[in-house]
Parts: sequence; C-alpha cells; structure tokens
Amino acid sequence: QVQLVESGGGLVQAGGSLRLDCAASETTFSRYYMAWFRQAPGKEREFVARLSWSAEVTYTYYEESVKGRFTISRDNAKNTMYLQMNSLKPADTAVYYCAAANVPGTKADQYDYWGQGTQVTVSS
Repeated sequence: QVQLVESGGGLVQAGGSLRLDCAASETTFSRYYMAWFRQAPGKEREFVARLSWSAEVTYTYYEESVKGRFTISRDNAKNTMYLQMNSLKPADTAVYYCAAANVPGTKADQYDYWGQGTQVTVSS
C-alpha cells in the first residue's frame, strides 16, 4: 500500500522560508514519479513541482511562479522527498500535498496516491 506523509508546514512572514517533507515507503519511492501540488481556498489543486530519475540522474520540473524560489529534491536513504520554499509570498498560501503516479505529469488527475496535506500560510 502506498503511504505518503507530509510535514513541515506552518506560518511564515513574506520573504521567509519553509521546508516540506514527504515520507514514503521504499517501494513508493523507487517505483513512482513524485510531485508536489497545492490547493488554496476556493481554487483547484495546482501543480508545483515534480521529480523523476534515471540511474543517478534526477530530473526536476517547476510551475512557472515558483521557479527560482522553490527546490524539489529527494533523499533515497530516507525515502523522503523535500520541497524547499524560499522568498515566500502570500500567494503561496495553500495546503500542500505530495503525490505519486505511474506516469510523469503536471495534472492532479494523473496522480494516484496522495498525502493528507500540510498547511502553509504566508503573512504579508
């Protein structure tokens, strides 16, 4: 069974930083494409970043508004994916979810497994 557990959300002032963690089982980490999504109140769930890898090479892809501010990464030894968020803006306020899929993509309906979400609130 695929289990994804996010942590690390919280309240931060604009310009600050947070790191989100997504802990997964070893099977999940090695078999699936992994991504971060977010959902603000009254809005649809939107893609933030994803990663995939082949051999020792990791590939990353970001939504335009977070490029240069957010970094997605992984630690295979800990079966954990991270989202380092810097220069946070009030517009980044949302519930952040990690997700896993059998195929790479940027649409929420392409992902089969989801964590419970973690709240990120950025104050102005």
